[in-house]
Amino acid sequence: MIEVVFFAALRERVGEDSLRVTPPETVTTVAALCDWLAEQYPAVGRALDATPRRMVAINEQLAEPRSAVADGDTVALFPPVTGG
Repeated sequence: MIEVVFFAALRERVGEDSLRVTPPETVTTVAALCDWLAEQYPAVGRALDATPRRMVAINEQLAEPRSAVADGDTVALFPPVTGG
């Protein structure tokens, strides 16, 4: 099981703080996880489409779309952060 946590605009667009999912074994990267989530959960698909630029963390460490995901991971998705 992977916990996917949504922040900021993604959380608002998805309508959930997080999802606990068990993707197929073929889902081994963040990019593949996002693709699978978009197929399985229409609200997630719409949110990801509306936020094409996003950041990701796996187990509280910044990651990239090609980073590996595994059972037990927590994957956080959030829009790019700006500050002043």
